[in-house]
Amino acid sequence: MAITIDYDSTPMLSLEHVRGFVAVAEEAHFGRAARRLQMTQPPLSRQIQRLERDVGVRLLDRTQRGVALTPAGLAFLEEARRLLALANAAPDTARRVAAGRAGTVCVGFTATAGFGVLGALVTRIEDALPDVELVLSELVSAVQFDRLRSGALDLALARPPFDTEEFASRLVHREPLVAALPAAHPLAEETGEMPVERLDGEALLLYSADQAGYFADLTARVLATVNHTSTHFLTQVHTMVALVAAGRGVALVPASATRLRFDGVRYRPLAGLPADPVELHAVWRRSAVNPALLNVIELLDA
Repeated sequence: MAITIDYDSTPMLSLEHVRGFVAVAEEAHFGRAARRLQMTQPPLSRQIQRLERDVGVRLLDRTQRGVALTPAGLAFLEEARRLLALANAAPDTARRVAAGRAGTVCVGFTATAGFGVLGALVTRIEDALPDVELVLSELVSAVQFDRLRSGALDLALARPPFDTEEFASRLVHREPLVAALPAAHPLAEETGEMPVERLDGEALLLYSADQAGYFADLTARVLATVNHTSTHFLTQVHTMVALVAAGRGVALVPASATRLRFDGVRYRPLAGLPADPVELHAVWRRSAVNPALLNVIELLDA
C-alpha cells in the first residue's frame, strides 16, 4: 500500500523579491526602481513575476507610462513594508536580547512585597532597561520556588529558606514586625513600643505552617514565651489584617502591612525583638542564562 504525504506547498516569500516589489510600487516605474536597487531592469521584472506567482495574484498592472498597483497590490504593499521593517530590525533586536537590553523577565512576588518593594524595583528596572518586559505574578514563596525550577519564573521576590545550592539570592529588604490590633482593643489605645509579653492570653491570628512557613516559624519564635489561643491559621497578610479589622483577633505582621488602610485596625511596634527580623530576598536559579535577568541582577547588586 502506497502512502502519500501532502506537505504544505505554500512557497516562502523572498525578502529580495518583496524589496523589489516595494521599490517598483513606490517608484511606479521598473526603470527607476531598478536604478534605486542598483540592478538592471530584466532581473527585477523576473523577481516581480516570481513574487506574483508565489502570492497567487496580480500585484501590478503594466501601463505605457509605468506600473500601477492593483487592489491586491495596494493591500500587499502595506504588509510588505511591515515585513521589511521587521527584517531590518531583527538583527538589532537579536543583538539587544543577547546583551540583555531587551527580552522578558518573569518575576514572582509575595503579597507583602507588593506593598512597597515591588514598585520601587519595577521602576528601577524600567528606567535602566526600558526594552525589557517584566511579567509579574503574585505567588506565595513555596510556589515561586517551584516555578523557578520549572522555568516559568526567572526571578522570585520571596521569603527564606530556600535551597542555596540550587538558587542564588540577594537580600533586598528588611523590616520589623508590628502588632495589628482591633481599634477597640485596650492595647490599641496605648502608644509606644509594646513588649510582646503584653499579648499573653490574647486570641492571636497565626500563619499556616504549610502555606506561610516563613512567617509561621518567625512568629512562633517571637511568641515562644507568650500564652495565647488561636483557631485561625492563615496564608496571606492582607487576609490577616482584614480579620483583625473584623475583631477576630490580634496578629503579628510585617511593618509594610501598615500601608493597608483597613478601618478599625491600629498598629503598634514591638519591643525586645531583633532589629528588622523580616527578610525579603531576590532569588533565581544558579543555572539561569536569560541575559535580561543577568542585567536585572546587576541592578540589584548596585
